[in-house]
Amino acid sequence: MRPFQVYDTRTGTVRPFVPRNPPRVGMFVCGLTPYAEAHAGHGRVAVVYDAVARAVRRWGYRLFYVQNVTNVDDKVIDRARELNRDPLELSEHHFRAWLTAVEQLEVRSVNLYPFATDYVPEIVEQVEELVRRGLAYVADGDVYYEVAKFPRYGELSGQRVEALRPGARVQVDPKKRAPEDFVIWKSAKPGEPTWPSPWGPGRPGWHVEDTAITGRLLGPQYDLHGGGTDLKFPHHEAEVALGEGASGRSPLVGYWLHLGMLEMRGEKMAKSVGNVVSLEAAIRIAGPEALRFFYLNAHYRSPLVFDPDRSLAEARQSLTTLGAPYLRLREELGRDGLARPGRELPPDLARAATAMPEQLDGLLANDFATREAIAALFGWSRTLGEWTAKFDTLSGTALATLGAPYRWAAEVLGLFPERSLPRPTADLSSLVRVALDARARARARNDFAEADRLRDALAAAGVVLEDDAGATRWRWRGAEGNP
Repeated sequence: MRPFQVYDTRTGTVRPFVPRNPPRVGMFVCGLTPYAEAHAGHGRVAVVYDAVARAVRRWGYRLFYVQNVTNVDDKVIDRARELNRDPLELSEHHFRAWLTAVEQLEVRSVNLYPFATDYVPEIVEQVEELVRRGLAYVADGDVYYEVAKFPRYGELSGQRVEALRPGARVQVDPKKRAPEDFVIWKSAKPGEPTWPSPWGPGRPGWHVEDTAITGRLLGPQYDLHGGGTDLKFPHHEAEVALGEGASGRSPLVGYWLHLGMLEMRGEKMAKSVGNVVSLEAAIRIAGPEALRFFYLNAHYRSPLVFDPDRSLAEARQSLTTLGAPYLRLREELGRDGLARPGRELPPDLARAATAMPEQLDGLLANDFATREAIAALFGWSRTLGEWTAKFDTLSGTALATLGAPYRWAAEVLGLFPERSLPRPTADLSSLVRVALDARARARARNDFAEADRLRDALAAAGVVLEDDAGATRWRWRGAEGNP
């Protein structure tokens, strides 16, 4: 497993990543509340954490990635009432449209999209436990979390509980013991979906949906939690209070990764603000690959200014410049495949191409610095540009070696997806297995530099490795299964 470091919001420091149960890693990201069409800000969430997941898996960790769907919520219910539609049907409709959009953006790393309504038994169980521990109280069929009973409330965001004011999803409620208390079970109201509970029919509150889901799927403590900076307070503070309060274990999350906001006209993009461009429209304007490039060509913690007329056009042009030499290389390689005869590369250039994926991994291992990795890819693009006129003289293996950094970009950044790299015409399976045996011996003696070198050499030849539980599977890039 490759070491990496990440900025943890809770401690305010960049720390080495140490999972609780290596090589297993649990990651949760706050997902969609599908009461209306998803906007371009939601697309950034999907793409950035997809790249995080891709990198963590490449580095040898067994990641289980969960992104929830808040399909029952005040906003969903209110919008459904306006449209005279069933709330659950409305949220299902918008989620399916969202899924179609993010698949166009090459987002394929999420293991599970759990719907809140599928975890009502777990939610009720957690609320019961909080009441039993004296951290929650019942008032006329509603259940509230009593923030004063959890002294660490506010440590994640650094905000005082007095900062919690009515608005957004927080409503004035005379049944609360204190203004900062938040509802975790809501009693039934006419026309709303409800479920049975010990306190009468009702539905979950917003915050408790997430902790009940993670408690079931990832356990009482897990490794990574992602979401926008706008969710730190009160939502993520509430998650900490709920999760740690119910389990008695701390910390709930090892590392908090908070994403900078997508901004438009000087404010964060949000449906409540009204400055939104739908995700589908953004894909139409920029194209899916250019939009993905736009999201990743900035550090994930930084705000990102969205301007359909300028920033998306710049992203399209930059992506074209970055990819032009590689597309020319793939065209040349596609004629005869890896078996085509021709010149081999000068040794120093071959070494540079083979070493480049390791350098890119090193850049990304510093708090997922995708912008720096893309800058390094631009440097390699200029090198390729100097060789474009000579592509027709190079052998298939030489061309494949030159493309290794771009194959890294396809695997980790989801750019320039490898759908057409030809499989060797000769049966080289036995040679691949020899290389795999050598790599296994290197890993056994903890010589990870040699193991990575062999992995990258195989990747340059079009071989994809998948490490899992002490075994390594392989396939030709673009082929399903093992030969």
